[in-house]
Amino acid sequence: QVQLVESGGGLVQAGGSLRLSCAASGRTFSTYAMGWFRQAPGKEREFVAALKWSSGYTYYADSVKGRFTISRDNAKDTVYLLMNSLKAEDTAVYYCAAARDPIPISRLRAYDYGDWGQGTQVTVSS
Repeated sequence: QVQLVESGGGLVQAGGSLRLSCAASGRTFSTYAMGWFRQAPGKEREFVAALKWSSGYTYYADSVKGRFTISRDNAKDTVYLLMNSLKAEDTAVYYCAAARDPIPISRLRAYDYGDWGQGTQVTVSS
């Protein structure tokens, strides 16, 4: 099992930036991919970005492509989500998650991720 702790959320004006962090501990060597998801009030959890741990290969939802960047620091077992040009519709609780199965990251779905963090709130004011 991998324990995940997110941080970095907060209140930001539209057009601003935030960087979320997700620190992993436990059986991190079993991690195949890391993902970021978000859930807005009254909406389903949606995929944001994913990263293949070994290669750093990334994949993004169309809604954030070109604005968000997922990256990792292997030495710190930490994955980041840099969010630029934030919009009001980016407001949500953001979760990081870890997947073990070697499925192409573009095909990973929420149910493929076995370990989840507690989430961090991001609020974008317009």
